[in-house]
Amino acid sequence: MDNLFTTASDTQLGQWLGNWGDALSGLQVVIVTYAFSVIGAVLILIFGWTMSRLMGRWVRSLLTRTHRVDPTVIGFFSVFVRYAVLVVVVIMVLGQFGVQTASIITALGAAGLAIGLALQGTLQNIAAGIMLLILRPFRVGEYIDAGGLSGTVQEIGLFATELKTLDGLYRMAPNSLLWNVPVTNYSRRAERRHDLVIGIGYEDDIEKAQSVLMDLARAETRILGDPEPWAFVSELGDSAVSVTLRYWTKSGDWWDTSRDVTKAAKIAFDKAGISIPFPQVTYSGSLSLEKEPEGA
Repeated sequence: MDNLFTTASDTQLGQWLGNWGDALSGLQVVIVTYAFSVIGAVLILIFGWTMSRLMGRWVRSLLTRTHRVDPTVIGFFSVFVRYAVLVVVVIMVLGQFGVQTASIITALGAAGLAIGLALQGTLQNIAAGIMLLILRPFRVGEYIDAGGLSGTVQEIGLFATELKTLDGLYRMAPNSLLWNVPVTNYSRRAERRHDLVIGIGYEDDIEKAQSVLMDLARAETRILGDPEPWAFVSELGDSAVSVTLRYWTKSGDWWDTSRDVTKAAKIAFDKAGISIPFPQVTYSGSLSLEKEPEGA
């Protein structure tokens, strides 16, 4: 009987030791397997983190050397490249532990699509802001007109552009609105033309009127000599002959010069006895205000 109990105890002890042996062997395999995975993941993280910083700095340095890209765009692209590298690194780390990275990429793509649809208007403004900052149709300090929105540019951001109107009002315009319409930049060119059109009477001397305008152009120091100013007859209207003075000036002087020359032209015409008629209609027949007889 004692031998029987001893044999049973030895059998259970053997099974128990065998199970522990199998468990230790399996644990050893798991430790060895995942140890290499953990070491590989750590190395990938270190390498990826270093590469992300280097790539961000490289992009920033490359865009800075072009001297045409706005600092806002430089910072945006450098941060974007850095985090894009980090996302790739995280996916590679998960792949070290047997995670199906294809499903992760699919999930990220679906999440990005959903976020893009939800923020469609915002993303349009960001894309338009980047294009405005890269192509530079206008810069800070320039006066523009874009689809009826006019003013001096105060700041160009990723989402919106700030303008200051001529009467001192603050105006913010979404970048997508400015990108999708023609933009007229009044400050970009160094020189700008102005056509001063004045109507004189048919009985006045046209040659004298042109001479008066040319004298004004020669006396005004802000009017450029090249291209030379030119006075000519531009139209024969219903009640006046349109005489035009065409001249060029610096863009910064255009506004003040055009106002001063207009005032000087009126004073000079008055002194020269040249009339500036108002619109009128001449009737060839008589105008009767009498009531027509009944039955007529």
